[in-house]
Amino acid sequence: MTSPTQSAAVPAALPPRPDERELTPAFWRGRRVMVTGGTGFLGSHVVDRLRAMGCDDVFVPRRAQLDLTEPDAVRAAYAQGRPDLVLHLAAEVGGIGANREHPGRFFHRNLMMGMLMIEEARRAGTGKFVQVGTVCAYPKHTPVPFREEDLWAGYPEETNAPYGIAKKALLVQLQAYRQEYGTNGIYLLPVNLYGPRDNFEPDRSHVIPALIRRIVQAWRDGVPQVEIWGTGEASREFLYVDDCARAILLAAEHYDGADPVNVGVGAELRIRELAALIGEAVGYRGRFVYDVTKPDGQPRRCLDTSRALERFGFRAHVPFHEGLAGTVRWFLEHGT
Repeated sequence: MTSPTQSAAVPAALPPRPDERELTPAFWRGRRVMVTGGTGFLGSHVVDRLRAMGCDDVFVPRRAQLDLTEPDAVRAAYAQGRPDLVLHLAAEVGGIGANREHPGRFFHRNLMMGMLMIEEARRAGTGKFVQVGTVCAYPKHTPVPFREEDLWAGYPEETNAPYGIAKKALLVQLQAYRQEYGTNGIYLLPVNLYGPRDNFEPDRSHVIPALIRRIVQAWRDGVPQVEIWGTGEASREFLYVDDCARAILLAAEHYDGADPVNVGVGAELRIRELAALIGEAVGYRGRFVYDVTKPDGQPRRCLDTSRALERFGFRAHVPFHEGLAGTVRWFLEHGT
């Protein structure tokens, strides 16, 4: 990126391969879809994709009117939306700090929302339910790359465990409901997302938006160094948000299985490398100092993404350097 003041641009995408699938407008036209969390980071991109497919009957329950941790609110949401298909994206989320500070809240809200939404889908006879899980559900020391069959091979990383276990319990619920009631519910496991419209608030953001905000502020203020939690040696895998939105709709259209499915790119990046790339994109020339007294979180994250390609034809298209540059530009134009 030649200048931090460049306008935001749509990242360049890789060309599709013969084994990939495409979204079918005919599938989406006339379909009634409820998108929980549809005004949020991921949800807003999913709604954009739905509109582009010609899906005009999209119902997005708003938290101010319908708190989905309450049974009456969930019943009202189904009564108002009358969905053929539910995309349950709503979640209580945050970075390592927020997970350490609010483990009870994250466990309760995520478990209650999902349990009630799935139960009401069963009661209402909804045609299909798509549950978005989390990579935090994997055990702390999962062999890399993470394969779906390793999901139950150990306890999640401690700082993310309440959130991860709450989300993983919903996989059990969907599989149990499929067995007993014939509910068509699928479960997706996305990696860390990033992109325009992310949450850049310091107490709620994940690693990429948190680092972008801090590095941009240091660049603006002329601060010579930026402190980062942990050793910098932990790795993460990052998926551009619109790629994830496309994966969710592909799975909704083409996948009807009980098995959980990873959604990612299949490549990892150390936090030290990530910080350097963000610094380069911003034009920041200062130092990065790592506070080793703070937790790294899960040591490594990198998914085996072969099942997503096999089951519903998904492969990520946006190269990381393109998506990161676009995200930095978006923050410079829209952030505070």
